[in-house]
Order: sequence, then structure tokens, then C-alpha cells
Amino acid sequence: MDLSVVIVSYNTEELLKRCLESLIIQDTRYKIQDTEVIVVDNGSEDGSKEYLKSQKSKVKPACAGRTTTQNLKLKIILNDRNLGFAKANNQGIKEAQGEYILLLNSDTEVKSGVLEKLIEFAKEHPEAGVIGARLLSLDSSIQPSVYHLPTIWRAIREYWLGQKGTYEKYAPTVSRAVSVEAVTGAVMLIPRKKIGKIGLLDERYFMYFEDLDYCRKVKRAGFKVYYLPTAEIIHRHGASGQEIPDQTRQWLVQSSKTYHGPLKHYLINFIIFTAQKWQKFLRKIKA
Repeated sequence: MDLSVVIVSYNTEELLKRCLESLIIQDTRYKIQDTEVIVVDNGSEDGSKEYLKSQKSKVKPACAGRTTTQNLKLKIILNDRNLGFAKANNQGIKEAQGEYILLLNSDTEVKSGVLEKLIEFAKEHPEAGVIGARLLSLDSSIQPSVYHLPTIWRAIREYWLGQKGTYEKYAPTVSRAVSVEAVTGAVMLIPRKKIGKIGLLDERYFMYFEDLDYCRKVKRAGFKVYYLPTAEIIHRHGASGQEIPDQTRQWLVQSSKTYHGPLKHYLINFIIFTAQKWQKFLRKIKA
């Protein structure tokens, strides 16, 4: 098995259908029988579980513990409750048989040739611990999907000194792969061999910051994080959490405290808050 695609879904039935369909219709020379898809449902209540069960019931066994539908090997893990993004991804990783593991958000659609490009790049760059893709909005505009690892100084540079992209996500203006500090967890290709040295995702992060934390561990383990702009994936950014904004805000705050520590979390948020207030004040004066 060459590639395992791990998709975590939580109340994203329609998005999940589009994501799986985009994987099914891949027309690269990368043979579909070399790819498995593992969907981990995190206690959905929107019909996602029933949809996944229906897919499983339609197909014939492909091999032990796996099924196949429309030439796609599919494995389904149904959780009784929401275990969090990091833990659910780890469930999928532990079940994966592929030499390469692609963590893929359910609110994405994979464009033609992307799987091949990601794996070929990984094979050509053994120093790679994580490879991210270029994310596109529905209007084909490029989404910011790359980070500098956040620090207090970088928050000051971004919000007080106006140096865009030093703290917030940014989109590299490159046409070839480039080494970066971190990529968003919406799309992350990880060579299986590297996981033994880097470890799994940190399950203290229920949602958010698990991607930054993992890329930080990649760098500490002596490997590189890459951004591959030729691999393009459509991303409906924020669609999976838009129905529960208060809950996602709580997850964001808690994950920030875990990543930075409480003191740095509050200091960074103070820097951001006061900078925003100051900018608002300046705009009011100019008006």
C-alpha cells in the first residue's frame, strides 16, 4: 500500500461526499488500487454516519477489514462522540497501511494529479517530514495556508509594525516547492517512516494548533516542512465549524493556551487586542 488518506468528519455530510468524489475521479497514473481512504466520523448527527454505513453496505470486501467502492478502498471508523481533531486523525493514522499518509480535511476537494505530485515530491525529498499543498477558494483565489511559528515578537511585528504574514497565515508567492516553518492541517502529507521519529499528533489539542505543534515537532526532529504550490486543492475554509462558532472559539482559546502556555497566550492576545483598538482609533481620527 502506497498511500493512505485519512479524513476526519464531524457533521459535514455534503462536504464529505464532495471530498470522496474528488478522490474517486482522480485520473493520474497513480493507480487507485495503491490508495486507501480512511474516514473517521467524530460522532456526527447530520446523517454522515448513515451515509458512510450506506457506502460500506454497497461494496464487496477488498481485503481484511477494508471495502471498496467505485475502485476506492474505503475504511470507516465511527466514533460515538466527538473525540477531537487530533485524536481522530491519530485513529486513522494507526489504521493506515500506506507508505505515505495524507491528512485531508473533509471540506476539501482534490484536483486532478495532486496525489501523484505530493508522493513524487516526497520520494524525491527524503528530508521532508510534512508536505502541504496550495489551497484554493471556490473562485480559484489562493488561500493563505502557511505559517511562521507564532511568537510574541512576531505578533508585535504583524499587528503593531504592519509586517503582514509574520504571525497570521500567508500564501507564498512561489511557483516551486519551498521550505516553510508550518502548513495548515487541512492538507498534510507525512511519510510513514517519519512518524516513528516525530510521533503522532498531540491529543491535548481538541481542535486548532495541532498542525502548528506537529510542524514544530518536525523541525525539532531534524526534518523539513514543505509547501508544494503545484499540488492544488479546493478548500471551503471554515465550513466544517461554521455551525458552532461559540464552540470553535472555545477550542481555539484552549489550544492556544496549550501551545503557548497561559502567560504567553494572554500576552499575545493583549498585543493583538490593543493593536486592533489602536488601529480603530486612528481610523476614527482620520475619518
